[in-house]
Amino acid sequence: MHRKILILAALILMSATVLVVWNHLRPPRPGAPVDRPPMPPAPSAPLLSVLAQPPDWSRLGRFHHALTRPEFETLLTSVFVTGGRWREFIEIHDDAVDVRHDADPAAGMTRIPFASDGRRAVPVRGWRRARELPPFPPGRPLDGLRIAIDPGHLGGPWAMLEERWLQVGDGAPVCEGDMTMAVARHLKPMLEALGASVFLVRDGSDPATRHRPESLLSLAEASAGAGTPDEVIRKTAERLFYRTAEIRARADLVNQHIRPDLVLALHFNAEAWGDASAPQLVDRTHFHVLVNGAYTDDEIAMADQRLAMLEKLMSGTHEEEALLATRIAEGFAAFTGLPPYQYDPALRNVLPVRDHPYVWARNLLANRLYDCPVLFMEPYVMNSTVDYPRMAAGDYEGLREFNGRPIPSILREYATALAKAMEAAYAGIREPGG
Repeated sequence: MHRKILILAALILMSATVLVVWNHLRPPRPGAPVDRPPMPPAPSAPLLSVLAQPPDWSRLGRFHHALTRPEFETLLTSVFVTGGRWREFIEIHDDAVDVRHDADPAAGMTRIPFASDGRRAVPVRGWRRARELPPFPPGRPLDGLRIAIDPGHLGGPWAMLEERWLQVGDGAPVCEGDMTMAVARHLKPMLEALGASVFLVRDGSDPATRHRPESLLSLAEASAGAGTPDEVIRKTAERLFYRTAEIRARADLVNQHIRPDLVLALHFNAEAWGDASAPQLVDRTHFHVLVNGAYTDDEIAMADQRLAMLEKLMSGTHEEEALLATRIAEGFAAFTGLPPYQYDPALRNVLPVRDHPYVWARNLLANRLYDCPVLFMEPYVMNSTVDYPRMAAGDYEGLREFNGRPIPSILREYATALAKAMEAAYAGIREPGG
């Protein structure tokens, strides 16, 4: 009798267990509430620049033990940021720096250990410093150097759309993209004669990007917001084409195919001129060189720009840019006689570099996206009473008289001044060979 009771109790317990398991595994009845454990909140999408890809934070792994804490902190606060918002995303400790991927804590964080106790790693990078190049043969201080020349803007049929075109009266139109292309073609053989391998990022007015303004209209409309006039949307799409998509395409070409040690970005400066067909002229000219830096608070908040800034800071591009920019600026200014350009000290998007009158740090798309050091040349003034007549005269051999002085083509002067400045700079940095 006792045995029968035990068997019956076991059967009842087994039936209850099976029922519990079945109730747990069977699909819920339609409309019945489902009891599930709470899911962790999904991280929000990071804030990105226009047309930017989500950043790959694993790229920072190659900078472990590359800098000490004082080195990192000094570069960050004196060169790369202009405000204090970086503290929302970057936390500096004695032994490492923590970088938040987004303002949302759920987005994750990357830690970069600092160098300490003599433990310093050399980061892997695809470019070489001037001092890392072997001794150069006589007369060839650029020997072994890979240089990419990036003629700014597009010119040609795109010149008016780019808003880098002006015309005074019946004079010849002046297009920045056409002038930088002409300078690049003169400069290339000069640098090659000094030993460099030289590559043109463009060799005409064809865009590197597959985008066109028409393909960017929907993006422009989305960024402009409802109710924006069609003309404003059209202008926004045009700027996305030549200021953003084109520069990103050139960056892909430079980083993935050319892989230079240095990029020379050629530009001509200008001051506000109003109507391009009746521009306001100024009675001054000047020159400066730009390197990467001076990220604003709004830029630091963007995940892709924050990653790019840290890669620039940790890889040592600033030290090379500052060294080359100061020497090349001095040589260029001595040859051309151009005075330095002075930025308004109240601006929050620019910083002086080494207190040098000709060299400034700004966060431009090209000098941010190109992996190697980049020197942004900004000589002359397109709407200057001094420079405009020389630009309108175009390219020519020999000398022509301007204001009672025989002077060369401004395009050839630009190329010659830069080549001679490069020659002197690298000859003073590298060891000469036998």
